[in-house]
Amino acid sequence: MARDTVDTTPIETVADLAATLEEGCKPEEKFLIGTEHEKFGFCLNELSPIPYEGEKGVEAILTGMEKLIHWERIEDAGKIIGLADDRGGGAISIEPGGQFELSGAPLDNLHLTCREANQHLADVRRVAEPLGIGFLGIGMAPTWARADMPRMPKSRYDIMTNYMPKVGSLGLDMMYRTSTIQVNLDFSSEADMALKMRVGLALQPIATAIFANSPFTEGKPNGFKSFRAQIWTDTDHDRTGDMPFAFEDGFGFERYVEWAIDVPMYFVKRGSTYYDVTGTTFREFMNGGLEGKVPDATPNIGDWNNHLSTLFPDVRLKKYIEMRGADGGPWRRICALPALWVGLLYDKGVLDQAWELVKDWTQEERAALRAGVPETALQTPFRSGTVLDVAKQVLALSQEGLKRRKRLSDGDLDERVHLAPIEEGLASGMCPADVLLQRYHGSWKGDINQVFRDYAY
Repeated sequence: MARDTVDTTPIETVADLAATLEEGCKPEEKFLIGTEHEKFGFCLNELSPIPYEGEKGVEAILTGMEKLIHWERIEDAGKIIGLADDRGGGAISIEPGGQFELSGAPLDNLHLTCREANQHLADVRRVAEPLGIGFLGIGMAPTWARADMPRMPKSRYDIMTNYMPKVGSLGLDMMYRTSTIQVNLDFSSEADMALKMRVGLALQPIATAIFANSPFTEGKPNGFKSFRAQIWTDTDHDRTGDMPFAFEDGFGFERYVEWAIDVPMYFVKRGSTYYDVTGTTFREFMNGGLEGKVPDATPNIGDWNNHLSTLFPDVRLKKYIEMRGADGGPWRRICALPALWVGLLYDKGVLDQAWELVKDWTQEERAALRAGVPETALQTPFRSGTVLDVAKQVLALSQEGLKRRKRLSDGDLDERVHLAPIEEGLASGMCPADVLLQRYHGSWKGDINQVFRDYAY
C-alpha cells in the first residue's frame, strides 16, 4: 500500500461501514483490472539485500524513479517511502524488507496490464542498473536470513514489527522475506461480490499451487513448494485465513464488516503521527475504547479504510476484491495471475460454472487444500485426484472467460495469450518451485546463487 488514507467523515454504525464497501459496486461494462507485484532488490555484486539508505539503496531508487517518471513523492517523517501517479494511475511503495511494489492503475484489459508491468520493470532497470542493483521475482528471499533484512522507515511497519511476534511465529517472515503478485477486481452488486468472494476463497489454494515459487530458505530447499503460503498459516489468525463465514447463508457487506471490526487494530493516524493501538478492536474503537488515548478518538472513514488495509485474508474485500494467494515470480507470471482471475470472474456464465465446480466442497476440504498446497502444490491429493486435475479445469474455465471478453491486442490476440505460462506449467505438471528445485539439483549443482542470475528481471 502506497499511503494511508485521510478522510475525517465520522462513522457510527455497522451500516455506515457496510455502505463504504457497497460504494464499490459498478456496472459490468466499467469493470477494471488492478495488478500489484512485489520484487526483491539485491546488490548485483554481493547478492545481498539492498538497504534503505546509501548509494545502493531503496531511497536512491525511489528518488531516481521520481525524476524519471515524475510521480508525486510520498513521505513518512521526511523519508521518501513511495510515489503516486495522482492522475488516476498507479503507485510505487515499499514493503517492510524493502520489497519494491507496483500497485498498478485500474485498466480495461490484460494487454494494458502487461504493458504497464513491462514499462515499470524497464523504468526500474534504467534507474537500478547504474547503481549496481538488480531485482528478483520469487515468492520468498532464497538466501537471506531474517536478520539480514533491512527495515524500511514506515511508521506502520514499526508497529507491526513489534506486534507480530505476539500473534504468530512467522509474521516477521511474512513482512520481511516474502513477495507476491495480486489482482484487484470489481463487483456489480452485493450478490456478485459474495459469489466472487466464495469462488475466490475456494480456488485460492489452487492459485497458490499454480504459482508456488518459494522452495528455498537461507540457501537450501525448505521442504515446501510455497513456503510463503506456509508462512501465512502462522502469521496472525485474527486477520488471516479462508473466512468460512463467507460461505454461510446471508453473507454480504455487513457480515464482512462484523468480522473486520472484531479484528485488533494496528494504528490510528492523526496528522502525520501513527498511534499504536494494537490490542484494541475496531468495534471497541467505535464504542469509545480509545478515548483519552489518541487525539480525536471518534472513528472516521479514513480510520476504517486504513484498518481494512491491515486485514490479510486469502481474499480481501474493500471497494474491490483482492486475490492474495500467489507467490511472486518471473515477469510472465505478473500477467498470468490477473489473467487467471479475470477469466474466471469477469464473465457471468464462467463465474457460475466456477461456482458449480466448488460449491459442494466442504469447509474441511477447503481447509485441507489450504494446509496441503504449501508443501505439495499441484501434487496435493484432492478427492479422487490431485490439485493438478482441478487446476486444469480452472484453466479451461479461465480460457473460456477470456475468449468471451474479446479484448484484442494490437496483434489481434485475445487475452488468453497471457495464460501461456500457466498452460506450460500444467502441461508439464510442474509449478515454478518444481522447476527451481530441478535446476538446483541439476544444472545449478546446488549453487543457490544461480537464482539471482536466472530469475532477475
